[in-house]
Amino acid sequence: MSKPKNPWDQGNPDRLYILTTGRASTDKDLRLDLVTLIVARSETDPGLQPEHAAIVRMCDYPLSVAEISAYLTLPVSTVTVLLTDLLTNDQVEARPPVPVAALPDVRLLEAVMHGLQNL
Repeated sequence: MSKPKNPWDQGNPDRLYILTTGRASTDKDLRLDLVTLIVARSETDPGLQPEHAAIVRMCDYPLSVAEISAYLTLPVSTVTVLLTDLLTNDQVEARPPVPVAALPDVRLLEAVMHGLQNL
């Protein structure tokens, strides 16, 4: 006889449904991807649900959506719904990821290399 599944197991779909209050999508204007950085704008509010409060607490320095998902052991889709709630209430802010520095011109690198070889 198999043991009944605990309703609050991390992978239980019922738990994810309850966390997001049944919402599966987010606001179309808020574009969150895996590398979007999230930063808390305020302290945690005692009225927040535990997962919202955990996000606010952990984002005292920028964390990506993927990192938040991993730390909370929740699917990214669930985390984006929770983040949308926090963004709407101005409790966190979303920042684009730090852009990768543009590579210098190849001709400049060759000139530097030739100059160093001539020394």
